[in-house]
Amino acid sequence: MDVLPFNPFSIGDNSMIEDFSTINNGVGAVSIGANSLVGLGNVIIGPVTIGNDVILAQHIVASGLNHNYQDIQQPIHKQGVSVAPIVIEDECWIGANAVVTAGVTIGRHSVVAAGAVVTKDVPPYSVAVGNPARVIKKYDPEYKDWVKAS
Repeated sequence: MDVLPFNPFSIGDNSMIEDFSTINNGVGAVSIGANSLVGLGNVIIGPVTIGNDVILAQHIVASGLNHNYQDIQQPIHKQGVSVAPIVIEDECWIGANAVVTAGVTIGRHSVVAAGAVVTKDVPPYSVAVGNPARVIKKYDPEYKDWVKAS
């Protein structure tokens, strides 16, 4: 745990952070809801909000932090950082080795496949795969089934 006193950190009832994970709130708050699992070897760098009943498999990186690089006259390490919040809504499942980039929201009850690199928002009730991640399925309430995304 790399949790600092000047930014919030919270974890809900019955949630677990498994071994070899790093949680860092140095540049933004980290909030983990109730009944959620942060699997083995995850790296969570705030600002990140993880909802209730979320499953994060193994070796996921979710970082709300980026290093600035635009000034070519300065080394990158001297240019500071920018942050944009990540939100993983309730009931999501993120597969092993996925990467979630700053500023992304993953909608309720969505699935992100193993190895996906999520650079854009994933709508609720969707399945996203690939690099960059794209939505391949959505839940259709009319048919009460998961259907191929158009």
